[in-house]
Amino acid sequence: MPTDCISYQNSGYFSALMNDYLEEKSNLHSLYHRFPNLGNFESQIQEKQANFDDTSRATLVSVLQKQYNTVETSALTNQNIASLANSNTFTITTGHQLNLFSGPLYFLYKIISTINLTTELKAKYPDSNFVPIYWMATEDHDFEEINYFNFKGKKFRWNKESTGPVGRLSTEGLADFLEVYALELGSSTNANTLKKLFEDSYLNHDNLADATRFLANALFGAYGLVILDADNQDLKRNFIPFVKEELLQQSSHKLVLETAEKLKDYTVQVNPREINLFYIEDDIRERIIFENDTYKVNHTKIEFSESEILTLLENHPEKFSPNVIMRPLYQEVILPNLCYIGGGGEIAYWLELKSFFAAAKITFPILLLRNSVLLATEKQTKKADKLDLNWADLFSKQDDLVNTKTKQLSDFPIDLTHLKTQLQKQFEALYEVANKTDKSFIGAVKAQEVKQTKGLENLEKRLLKAQKRKLSDVLQRITDLQNELFPNQSLQERQTNFSEFYLENGDNLIPTLVNQLKPLQSNFDIITLP
Repeated sequence: MPTDCISYQNSGYFSALMNDYLEEKSNLHSLYHRFPNLGNFESQIQEKQANFDDTSRATLVSVLQKQYNTVETSALTNQNIASLANSNTFTITTGHQLNLFSGPLYFLYKIISTINLTTELKAKYPDSNFVPIYWMATEDHDFEEINYFNFKGKKFRWNKESTGPVGRLSTEGLADFLEVYALELGSSTNANTLKKLFEDSYLNHDNLADATRFLANALFGAYGLVILDADNQDLKRNFIPFVKEELLQQSSHKLVLETAEKLKDYTVQVNPREINLFYIEDDIRERIIFENDTYKVNHTKIEFSESEILTLLENHPEKFSPNVIMRPLYQEVILPNLCYIGGGGEIAYWLELKSFFAAAKITFPILLLRNSVLLATEKQTKKADKLDLNWADLFSKQDDLVNTKTKQLSDFPIDLTHLKTQLQKQFEALYEVANKTDKSFIGAVKAQEVKQTKGLENLEKRLLKAQKRKLSDVLQRITDLQNELFPNQSLQERQTNFSEFYLENGDNLIPTLVNQLKPLQSNFDIITLP
């Protein structure tokens, strides 16, 4: 299977912060614990083993077994769940929203990165066990972010009202959605497999959490993936001390703000609230606000005194939901976790949290940027070769690509830099003359220099434009190919649903990706599918 790659830094699609993190720039060292390389996991294992409360392992295993009670589970997944009771078992975790039918392709890449890292760690540290965890973001409430996916350039949207945590949302109405989607899929063997997978996931389960668990298990259960829904009373009981600290002391706000100040030269990913918790019920997830010695639930009439909210916490910890600042801490409290795998935006907000973790006395995980992939067909790869395009060309911005190829394909130089240099030398001589005569002449020379330089620049632009017209056929083929590979001039992995590639590749798609992706190599992989 032909595979090529380009570095993340050279792809042009990663932030300055991520590029500097990958290059281990010294100004970021204080914001993470250990850099993600295989050797650093030895110390991470020792530290997590020493600091993790093993009494919570029994709760974790019990909760997972209940959540998998009605799921057809692989022997490897069952083995992984059982092994979490042992002190030499650790997790590698990724998290993702409950996007309809998995959403964009990078859902697959996150999970495969997680699975493959556990395999590498087992080979390096055979005395320990490593379990890949998919943390379902069941408590999120932004339904508009997850209620659609793109297939062959069309957006398929699930129109429904949602106000509470999306994991508890009813799947009612998705039968009508499937009817529309099925028409686009066609009637091939792979199309019928996709229809059945959608039906079994969404029409045979009552809520979005159960549906997503079924889907992820169907895709990755054979690799031992363990899927966790942390919207759970028993798990949150272990988090009570940290919720109490947040309600009474609100220390995360101060600590994260201080850390964010160290990132002021970059785009700060998230800003902390004074209280980084939500109150949740089936149809509500709203911020908890502290005003006038009273805890209030935003946009509702619900409010509590200090003693009332602490009593609620002790009796019903499931009513407290961590936001983006507190969720990572919750994860590391309830899981024997070594590493979190996420996209650039996720790693960016984790980098704001190290001092918060230190204050909470919880081990900060290793942070690993997930695999990124561009999938191409053999036909597209051959077309690129025929057009003399390399992958760096195709990753460039379209205007830059067109300008570069126009200059390369022209049988004469379009760049008039040599004429501008000659002009500059001529005016240098004129300035020498001007300095020997009346000073007012200098202004006239300067005005003429600006006019003629601008004239050359305009001629250069018109020449480039003329050549683009002359080469329009080949340039159109070049941009058409780039648009196929980068829909909406964006990364394919952020736009396209896996089903588009499953139609052609069927059950070979995921094994191909699992075999190709190396999570600890910081490369953007280009994989040519047959």
